[in-house]
Amino acid sequence: MPATPVSELSDRAREIFRRVVDSYLESGAPVGSRTLAQAGLNLSPASIRSVLAQLETMGLLAAPHTSAGRMPTELGLRLFVDGMMQVSEPSRAERAAIEARAAGGGPVEEALAATTAALSGLSACAGLVMVPKREQVLRSIGFVPLTPTQALAVLVSEDGAVENRVIDLPAGVDASALIEAGNYMSATLSGLTLSDARARVERELADGRAALDATARALIQRGIAVWSKDGGRRPVLIVRGQGRLLDDADAADLERVRDLLDDLEGKQEIAALLDSARAGDATRIFIGAETKLFALSGSSVIAKPFRGADGRVVGVVGVIGPTRLNYARVVPMVDFTAATLARLMG
Repeated sequence: MPATPVSELSDRAREIFRRVVDSYLESGAPVGSRTLAQAGLNLSPASIRSVLAQLETMGLLAAPHTSAGRMPTELGLRLFVDGMMQVSEPSRAERAAIEARAAGGGPVEEALAATTAALSGLSACAGLVMVPKREQVLRSIGFVPLTPTQALAVLVSEDGAVENRVIDLPAGVDASALIEAGNYMSATLSGLTLSDARARVERELADGRAALDATARALIQRGIAVWSKDGGRRPVLIVRGQGRLLDDADAADLERVRDLLDDLEGKQEIAALLDSARAGDATRIFIGAETKLFALSGSSVIAKPFRGADGRVVGVVGVIGPTRLNYARVVPMVDFTAATLARLMG
């Protein structure tokens, strides 16, 4: 169902709709006409019920179960967020808490994790931050034969990390070719990132400067290709504060929160969602089944990209929680966290 523009609502319908959403986001409970009448609306319960029925017909409100009260649908929440929400800036104490965690020192990933934890605590959601995996600087590369057609490519980076990949061997490879290729790569590529190493290998092989036979050349090209291709698609996704989702869930929401925690286990899918928020500078809000990933859990994600000193987007920070988020408070909190991380990365 397409979104209804705010301009299509009468002043009376807009005010009643806003009050229903505000009350629901605060309490999590459906809102009835009597409650609205007692809240200061200068309308009879019958008039309010008529407007509620109209908003329900438009797909903006729904009556759960047999309750006489109404709550916003995901379509209604989208209308509210896009056209009616009035944000409230983070308090001085909230800003100070986020900045303090970002300025805690240590490796960048630790600062990102600490800042994300602070955002989680302040928003009562799970905090998320995604940055591209930093390119490893090579110390050595070697090949270990596994079968006549496969070998293990072993990469050792300057920080001592070791990673392995199984590669298919070109025809005619023997133990001497594996040793020759490993010696060449370690001697020539040590101190380079994977992308720089690939560029150098391609130049030297193309210019004929590497004294290697055809088998060793093919092996080197395969080894560098698999590492470069794999390394470029592995973002670092940090999730903090999942337990807060259970803390704030009532009995009726526990099953949905369990579904959300299951979603968080699929970090690759969450990372892909956050990656879609990298374009532009605007804060992105994903509500419930608008995203296939959250069709069951009914979750919302608020995400904002942040940039490095060169102006390029280097990551995305945000929160994930039930659709019943305090969007007006959490959106500017995510914005401030993104700005803080941009200063950190600069």
